Amino acid sequence: LKSNPSNNEEKEAQTQLTKSDELQRLHSQALSAYQQEDYETAISFLDEILAVCVWDAELRELRAECYIKEGEPSKAISDLKAAAKLKNDNTEAFYKISRIYYQLGDHELSLSEVRECLKLDQDHKQCFSLYKQVKKLNKQIESAEEFIREGRYEDAISKYDSVMKTEPEVPVYSTRAKERICHCLSKNQQATEAIKLCTEVLQLEPTNVNALKDRAEAYLLEDMYEE
Repeated sequence: LKSNPSNNEEKEAQTQLTKSDELQRLHSQALSAYQQEDYETAISFLDEILAVCVWDAELRELRAECYIKEGEPSKAISDLKAAAKLKNDNTEAFYKISRIYYQLGDHELSLSEVRECLKLDQDHKQCFSLYKQVKKLNKQIESAEEFIREGRYEDAISKYDSVMKTEPEVPVYSTRAKERICHCLSKNQQATEAIKLCTEVLQLEPTNVNALKDRAEAYLLEDMYEE
């Protein structure tokens, strides 16, 4: 406005200033809603700002936090991945992405993301601690699946028991482990144990196809054809 106050440019500049004021107001409202734990409202304000300020890493991180609180992890991952690219050495974003994948039971993607964090900072305490945990769990699951492929069902059961001990806090790993142990028991002709464990899994996940199939196989072994 000061350098060249011609009519056209003055109009454009005034429009931009008005828009800028509006975005600052929305920003204040978004922060206020976040502090009051009204995450849904905060997201709607942040959506409006990010439609204009597409490359703002911090706003994306804030919206990701809101998505996490609202139980929408995949949307949080999308924002955090953008933030990881927009901000140099964004170890925090990689750590958070890895944590979310881990909580969702996707140990392989979790391992991949936490490695990205350690590439940026090999002394990052949180990332290193998570890396050790995920690497150990990942190795146990891979080893158990290898045993299943080889028909070594007792060894696979033992390995999946270890998985449940390694991660007792995140339910998805216990459920997956029980599902695979049920599969091994069924293949190993241990029908009674297989039926019991598969039923346990199906109480948690009634539409788990693998558990239904393995329990059906176990019922066949027991001549329980109706079941």
